[in-house]
Amino acid sequence: MHALRHRPTRRKALWAGLAGVGALTAAAFWKLPLPTATPGSAGQSLPDDVCVVAPPTPFNPASGLLPLEAPRAIPADARCPVCGMYPARSAQWAAQAIFANGDAHFFDSPLSLFQYLANVGQYSPGRTAQDLVARYVTDTDTGAWIAADTAMYVDGSSARGPMRAGNLPAFASAEAARRFAGQRGGHVIAFGNVDNTVLYRLAPGRSVDHSAHQRPLVK
Repeated sequence: MHALRHRPTRRKALWAGLAGVGALTAAAFWKLPLPTATPGSAGQSLPDDVCVVAPPTPFNPASGLLPLEAPRAIPADARCPVCGMYPARSAQWAAQAIFANGDAHFFDSPLSLFQYLANVGQYSPGRTAQDLVARYVTDTDTGAWIAADTAMYVDGSSARGPMRAGNLPAFASAEAARRFAGQRGGHVIAFGNVDNTVLYRLAPGRSVDHSAHQRPLVK
């Protein structure tokens, strides 16, 4: 009887020991950097504010797409350089930016495009916003490509973007944007009014220039 009384205590001690080993193993695992799947970067971890290194899509002269700065169809395998998502899967929100040499980046939403424009050098080392010749967003009403610079945006509406958070639905006219805001809330802003304060409020975890919250983005 004496041995039986102590058996549960020994079992508890055994399970406690195993739990301790498991906890130490888990702690060690979560401290390890996760490797990226990008070719040539095996064993490297990405910064906290970048999900994936997404190369631009080069221009194909044989595509018959003229001029070079015209908006393009989204390749199924293109990834957003800001968040790593596949813009083709959220075409109703997508955006794109085209460089002077024909390279193009595709974005999952207007918000990601603006985040990119606020810090082009971070997402495309060696390049600047001045290297871009065209920027497009998707018209929320029609699904057509429209110039990002002349589009109107609704900030603070109930519309959830591809990341299931607030975003900046785009419209070809101020009237269409006001109509949407009347139905879904928010207020209408122009391209030049989307500054770093807006970006930080909509996506505080992303990298923006916190020293210049009120500075407009490069036009």
